[in-house]
Amino acid sequence: MNQSRLRFPLMALAMAAMLAALWAGLVRLGWRWPALQPALAMSHGAIMVSGFLGTLIAIERAVALRERWAYTGPVLSGVGALLLILGVGGPAGPLLMTLGSLWLVVVYIVIVRRHSSNYTLLMGAGAVALLVGDILWLTGWPVFRLVLWWQAFLILTIAGERLELGRIVRLSENAQLVFLAAVGVYLAGITTSLVSLSSGTRLAGLGMLSLAVWLLRYDIARRTIFKEGLPRFAAICLLSGYAWLGAAGVMGLTFGEVLGGVRYDAFLHAVFLGFVFSMIFGHAPIIFPAIFGVEVRFHRAFYFHLIVLHLSLILRVAGDLMSSPSARLWGGLLNGVAILVFIGMNLFSVLISRRASLGEISTARQSIGAAQE
Repeated sequence: MNQSRLRFPLMALAMAAMLAALWAGLVRLGWRWPALQPALAMSHGAIMVSGFLGTLIAIERAVALRERWAYTGPVLSGVGALLLILGVGGPAGPLLMTLGSLWLVVVYIVIVRRHSSNYTLLMGAGAVALLVGDILWLTGWPVFRLVLWWQAFLILTIAGERLELGRIVRLSENAQLVFLAAVGVYLAGITTSLVSLSSGTRLAGLGMLSLAVWLLRYDIARRTIFKEGLPRFAAICLLSGYAWLGAAGVMGLTFGEVLGGVRYDAFLHAVFLGFVFSMIFGHAPIIFPAIFGVEVRFHRAFYFHLIVLHLSLILRVAGDLMSSPSARLWGGLLNGVAILVFIGMNLFSVLISRRASLGEISTARQSIGAAQE
C-alpha cells in the first residue's frame, strides 16, 4: 500500500478517538448522557492523550520521516484506542497504546540520529514522557499520579517544534540557555512527581510558567501576528495557548498535589484544551495539507472556534475555581462545541478548495480544447 493511503484510515482512527474522548469527558463532567459503554468515561484521558494526540503526532512524524515502518506506531495506538472505545476488557488496549508510544520513541531515535539538535532531542524527550505515562497507566497507577507525564509529552513536543522555528529569528545564546534552564526545571518537576507528587507538581508548574514566559517573549509568533490572513491567525492561536500554559503553571505552583476534583479539572484542561488545542487550531491549516495533500484555505470564520474555545474554557475554569457547577458544565459543553466547529470549518475549507481546484482544471482543459480547435 502507498504510504499516503495509510494516512486516511489512521487519521480516521485518531478522529474516532477524539470524538469518543470528547463524549466521555462530557459524561464524566456531569452531563447525563448515555455512557456508550461503562468504562468509557474512566478512559477519557488515555483515549484523548495516547489514543488521539499520540496517534496524530505519530502520523505527522511518520510523514516527515518518509519511512513505511514508522506507521506501525500510529496503527498500534489507534487500534488500542479503538479497543478501549468498544469496551474490550483486559490489557489489550492499554498494551497496544503503550507499544505505540514505544514505537514513537524508536522513530525519534532515528530522527535524532539523522539530525541531532536541541529541538529533536526535546521532542524525543516528549515521546519518552508519553511512554513513561503509558507504562505507569498500564501497570495500574492512578491517572492523577501520572498525568504530568502525559502533559509533558505535549508540552515538550510543542516546545521543541517552536525551538526549531526559533532558528528563523536566530536566537541568542543567552535566550537558548534560558530556554534549556526552563526545560531542566520542568523535567526535574515531572521526575520528582514519581516520589513526591506535591513537590513535583509545584516544580513542574514553575517549569511550565517559565516556558510560557519564554515562548511569549521569543517565539516567532510575536512577529507573524502583524501579518495578514493565516500567519496572523496562527500567531494568535499560539500566543493565547502560551497564556494558558502560563496559567496552568501558576495553578501547579499554587495547588501542588491535586488528586481530583475541580482544581484538578482546571489544571489539566488549561494545558490539554487551552494550550494544546490552541496549537492544533493554529497548525491544522498547515499540517493537514502536508498529511493529506489537500489545501486548507484560511477564512476569517476560523476565529469563531478559537474565540469559543477560549471563552468557554474561561467559563469552565472559573466554574472550577469559584465552585459553580453550572458554569463548569456549560463551559465543558462549549469546549466540545468549539472542537466540533473547528473540525467542520476545516472540512468545509478542504471541500471548497477541492471544488475550486476542479473548476480550475476544467477551465484549463476547455482553454486547451479551444486552442487545439
